[in-house]
Amino acid sequence: MKIVGVGCGPGMLTPEAATVIAGASLVYGSARAIALARDAIAPGSEVHEIEDYRSLRSLPAHAVVLSTGDPMLAGLGYLPGEVVPGISSLQVAFARLKVPLARAAVVSAHGKDHARAIAEAREEVARGRVVFLVADPAFDVGALAAALPPETRLAVCEDLGYPTERIAVGTAAEPPVPRGDLFVVVAGEF
Repeated sequence: MKIVGVGCGPGMLTPEAATVIAGASLVYGSARAIALARDAIAPGSEVHEIEDYRSLRSLPAHAVVLSTGDPMLAGLGYLPGEVVPGISSLQVAFARLKVPLARAAVVSAHGKDHARAIAEAREEVARGRVVFLVADPAFDVGALAAALPPETRLAVCEDLGYPTERIAVGTAAEPPVPRGDLFVVVAGEF
C-alpha cells in the first residue's frame, strides 16, 4: 500500500503524489483528502471514503491511502507501506509567519489529552522552541495561553491553503481566537 500526502489545502498536491494517485485503481481517504486529490484520481478508479481507520491496515497492497497534509505529521504515516510526503500545515504556517523550521517543536493535541499537550507546549516554549500545535476542534487556545508567559506570541492559523485562510497573531495575554474547526497554533518567540 502507499500512503500519499495530498497537502493541507488546494493546489498543494506534489507532482510525485499526483503521479501515484493517477496510477491507482483503488483509493481510500477522508472526504477532505479525496476532494484535495480529486483532479489527480483517474477516471474509473474505485474511491472509498474511510469509515473505519482501524481497518486500513488490512487493505490490499495496491491500495493508495490519501492523508491530508503530510502523512508523517499527525497523519496516516503509521500504516505499513511506502509513504509519499505532502506539503504540511507546519510548512505552510511557518512559511507564512517566516519562522525557520529548525526552530519547530511539534506537539499534537489532535484527539489526544489536551492538558498533556499544553504542558508539553509550555516546556518547549520555555526551552526557546517555537511550538507548532496540531489542534482539534475542541482544543482551547485560552487554556494554552493561560499556561504560557503573558508576552509569548501566539498565532492561530486556520484553513491554511484555502481561500478562507486566516492567520491571527496575538500574545498569551491577549490570545487570538479560532473562528472554525480546522486550525493549528504556533506559540513562542517569532
